[in-house]
Amino acid sequence: MRRFTSIAFRCLCSSGGRAVVLLSSVLVSRGGSCSSPRACAAKPQIRLSPHWARRTIRAEPIAGQLKTSIILIDFENVQPKDLTSLRGRPFKTKVFCGANQTKIPFDLAAELQPLGPDAEYIRIQGTGRNALDFHIAYYIGRLAAESPGATFLIVSKDTGFDPLIKHLKTQDITCHRLPSLIDIPGLASPQAPSSPDRIQKVADGLLNRKDARPRKLKTLTAFIKGQLNARATDAAVNDVVARLTQAGMSTQPDGKLTWPSA
Repeated sequence: MRRFTSIAFRCLCSSGGRAVVLLSSVLVSRGGSCSSPRACAAKPQIRLSPHWARRTIRAEPIAGQLKTSIILIDFENVQPKDLTSLRGRPFKTKVFCGANQTKIPFDLAAELQPLGPDAEYIRIQGTGRNALDFHIAYYIGRLAAESPGATFLIVSKDTGFDPLIKHLKTQDITCHRLPSLIDIPGLASPQAPSSPDRIQKVADGLLNRKDARPRKLKTLTAFIKGQLNARATDAAVNDVVARLTQAGMSTQPDGKLTWPSA
């Protein structure tokens, strides 16, 4: 007796797409003989269903998988001074160095080292106008294929990246350009307010000076920010200026300062 069986099953391709493998007209012989040697030797026919094969063209991120955020630093254009904010954050960082940038600051190397495999240097090959930009564009394309759904953050002041970013948007690839690391959403740590004691100490230090005091308000503001360091908020700077004014310092219409006698 002959029995004909048609079996259809689905399988997931490793690329994330789907295909249907159709095993059709498989002859199963149980007892009895085949009427034709050709029929007995026939192999199962396997074909890809066109409906599902179309989905293998584009890989899709696995449901529930966290999206990757990749920072690409144009080190020819921007040299970050502090990368400690990257520690413990879900970012992958790539620092692109020009062919003529033969030395990397020790502090930068020391801050990237704890990031392990999530950070790397990429030194471009050759020199020329926009050579580094083309390298960044290449890596965005390659990484977008390797990590579908990833977000790319270009740290550069070069507006030449903007047309590329606009085109990537039409391809459903998320990419942004930011002038510095602290402009990346969620990366910059909130500044702790300066204590009243620190503000008064900076004001007293200026008032007790006999010479070398800032002569213009702009210079004074920069000096105060340098004294307060990371806690140099606008409110803290204004507080120092207000205390100096109360102590006798005055500001002229042209921005020049007049100091009381020490």
